[in-house]
Amino acid sequence: MTTTQTVRLERVAHTRSGDKGNTSNIAVFAYEPALYPLLREQLTAARFKAFHREAIKGEVLRYEVENIHALNFVAHGALGGGVSRSLALDNYGKALSAAILGFEIEVPEALVPLLRIRQPA
Repeated sequence: MTTTQTVRLERVAHTRSGDKGNTSNIAVFAYEPALYPLLREQLTAARFKAFHREAIKGEVLRYEVENIHALNFVAHGALGGGVSRSLALDNYGKALSAAILGFEIEVPEALVPLLRIRQPA
């Protein structure tokens, strides 16, 4: 039986985002190649959309980019009609990208030494 630790995604990966119209593009990059399989297994398109609750109205597609240990999420209907049309500043891609860092990931104890330690504010 393998023991695990539940940690926030921010300890496993970092994100980048971009917006085009009403679509947000968010990439999640594993800090270490050994952590990438955890992302692939646990951060599905359905979980990504559910995590953001009502902020994403359309379909979420997930693309695996194995050579750089990343997942790319394309979230349709995520920006309230588009950045230039929306008054909801918190729905921009950067906010969605930052929010997903709070997603919880189960990490086997053997991989815990690879996690990034959050620096105190």
